[in-house]
Amino acid sequence: MLDTSQGEPPGSVPAARTPAAEEPRGCLFALSQPPLMIFLGVVGVLLLSVAVHDLSLL
Repeated sequence: MLDTSQGEPPGSVPAARTPAAEEPRGCLFALSQPPLMIFLGVVGVLLLSVAVHDLSLL
């Protein structure tokens, strides 16, 4: 984006306006966490095993 502020020199960037501070952490960051992926994998395996059990034995 084009910076149109006139109160600061063009070379100085405040700490709050750095690219890392502007970018919010979203869903992809949450899915990259190993404990969450292990939990989702366990839940998925349980659901899959229940579905296979229902289809094969009932």
